[in-house]
Amino acid sequence: MKITIISGSHRNPSQSIKVARHIRQVLQDSDYCDAAEIFSLAGNPLPLWYQRIWEDEPEWEEILQPMRSLFGSSDAFVVVSPEWHGQVPAGLKNLLLLCSKNEVGHKPALIVTVSSGDGGAYPVAELRMSSYKNNRICYIPEQIIVRHVEGILNEDPADNNTDADAYFRERIAWALTLLDHYALALKPIRASGITQHKKFSNGM
Repeated sequence: MKITIISGSHRNPSQSIKVARHIRQVLQDSDYCDAAEIFSLAGNPLPLWYQRIWEDEPEWEEILQPMRSLFGSSDAFVVVSPEWHGQVPAGLKNLLLLCSKNEVGHKPALIVTVSSGDGGAYPVAELRMSSYKNNRICYIPEQIIVRHVEGILNEDPADNNTDADAYFRERIAWALTLLDHYALALKPIRASGITQHKKFSNGM
């Protein structure tokens, strides 16, 4: 099982990458995940989507090949998004526009959002509403909203809110186990060939 964690913050460093690294460690310590990698948008600016991306232009092919290779070989995803002005960061939405069903289609993804306060729900709603139609990524029903993120998942226990930190560590571990089960369940669906339909290549 190979799981890729997408850290959607443009900032470097960021709380999102902190959360992504914790998730990677949980996966690496598990008995169900063989490989866990982080794809970070910090310092990794991808050009804005435009139509020629689908026309096999050499420049685009070179830019997107590392992402396509990593995502295409992955069985599942964790999408970590901060909440900026109540929204998903532009770079993360752009990345999801650049993805096709060949990379993420009919593969499960766990949404994890990050907030310095009591927020974090708006990016969940935005990702579920508008980021899956043509690339066919499958967000599982479970989600994690990491609120007051500065006080949890820190390497130094003295920097953590003890009760909140314990709760989020336990919930994240459970959600990742659930993601693994979805990944196992969706593999036969992709292997069956039913997901590859030329006439209905895009969502409605």
